[in-house]
Amino acid sequence: MLIRIVQLHFQEDKIDDFLAFFDTVKDKVNSFPGCLGMKLLRDLDTPTIVMTYSHWKNEVALENYRKSETFGQIWPKIKPWFAEKPQAWSVTEHFNGFEIKD
Repeated sequence: MLIRIVQLHFQEDKIDDFLAFFDTVKDKVNSFPGCLGMKLLRDLDTPTIVMTYSHWKNEVALENYRKSETFGQIWPKIKPWFAEKPQAWSVTEHFNGFEIKD
């Protein structure tokens, strides 16, 4: 499994546009073949910064999404709204302290 974290910093007058648009596409991304789940996180101190946190079956699944029509419709729409260049990390899990404990 691959975990993908993408930090997006939006212009102040565009964050609400992004959140509204995200609500229209979140299910498409979350149900994309190979996507095992996704969250959208928002920074408490800088609310114009959001992060997507997603789990993918593998690198091929993520790359298929990045080459998809879905991604091709999302990225060009939100890219002009960025205040800074996005940052992205692909990581693997070393420890998960969130698992249910007895």
